[in-house]
Amino acid sequence: MRTIVISVAFAVAAGGGLFSLQSDRGSAEPLSRGTGRPVLVELYQSQGCSSCPPANANINAIADRPDVIALSFAVTYWDYLGWRDSFAKQQFTQRQWDYARYNHLPNVATPQVWINGRTTIVGNNRSQLETAIRVANDPGPALSINAGKISVGAGRAPASGADVWMARFDPRTIAVPIRAGENGGRTLPHRNIVRQLVKIGHWSGSGATFDLPGGQQGLSTTVFLQAGTGGPVIAAARS
Repeated sequence: MRTIVISVAFAVAAGGGLFSLQSDRGSAEPLSRGTGRPVLVELYQSQGCSSCPPANANINAIADRPDVIALSFAVTYWDYLGWRDSFAKQQFTQRQWDYARYNHLPNVATPQVWINGRTTIVGNNRSQLETAIRVANDPGPALSINAGKISVGAGRAPASGADVWMARFDPRTIAVPIRAGENGGRTLPHRNIVRQLVKIGHWSGSGATFDLPGGQQGLSTTVFLQAGTGGPVIAAARS
């Protein structure tokens, strides 16, 4: 795992335990699973990070599971090491920092996985990833995509409501030959690479419908509700 600055927090995760960050600032319900809805799994990684390929492989392995929405966000901060990540965006780096700041973490690192925006792990250990998915909670309202519309059911909202986000990602396996940097000479397979991330609107507890923006052909779509910038994800769905 590569880290920008020394981190006590991620040393906990690297040691094999779940680093669970439960906060009542965005939680609207008791923390219990049992909804049967998909868990949002976000991987933050870089083609320039030699520690990332095992985490990439774990995300690739769960990409087709119906109980998971796996998204791979490529970050920018290792581009200086000699290889510029072909999928990275500053917006994705900022999203990772949003999680860090919301949860009072001193840094960001790769690889890093966030589970429903509540629990963070390194992501290189498959059994640890499976455990984090299994115990993830999803306390939010009904959420669906149909006929170009996002539908959010009525429910108990966090105190400040929740933002409605849309992500579009490439479901194909994309093999990227890396010609420089820490992974130089390797070809890295990527799946579910996020290409677009857009805030659609805001939900305050009443049933609501939002228009789904048009998108690039060949990309898959997911939507999720997030309780503030860097806060917990309370519902997720895919088309």
